[in-house]
Amino acid sequence: MFKIETERLIIRDMTPDDESDFVAMSQDAKYQRFYDESDCDPNKYRELTNLFIAQACETPRKSYQLAVECKSSGEFIGTVCLRLEDNQQASMGCAFARSSQGNKLSHEAALALANFGFLELGVHRIYAETISKNLPAIKLCQSLGMRQEAHFKEHRFFKGQWWDTVVLAVLRSEWGKV
Repeated sequence: MFKIETERLIIRDMTPDDESDFVAMSQDAKYQRFYDESDCDPNKYRELTNLFIAQACETPRKSYQLAVECKSSGEFIGTVCLRLEDNQQASMGCAFARSSQGNKLSHEAALALANFGFLELGVHRIYAETISKNLPAIKLCQSLGMRQEAHFKEHRFFKGQWWDTVVLAVLRSEWGKV
């Protein structure tokens, strides 16, 4: 089983025991504000849990969609992911329960996983794409040393409106210099 430990977190492969907490996290209204309604269906999160468990067994492994657990309580508090692509590229994302937001746990988890990507997997570039109004996600990316590479106007349509998206990225050669 894959595992990274930080000062406050255990970042590990998802298990069937994580499903109910993962589904519950996805049903929070604040979590759902930047997702299409169809992306917030509880059944979709049940299916995703099974997909993430199956992806952990793939060889070679292309997706590290991981559970984030609070070290002191053992509680599931979110997810962080690194999806490997062609040409040594990887996309990154994370989602945390509202009760775990605001204390830099997402930064700690994303930093640890990006370190793994650059130092252990030899990734050349890590990027993230998010809705331009998702300021906490943009701030998190910037705190990791990512810079904005693109701003796509009216790129996604959901909740009855068009949304701009932004892409932020960092290169291995830039990693750790911020």
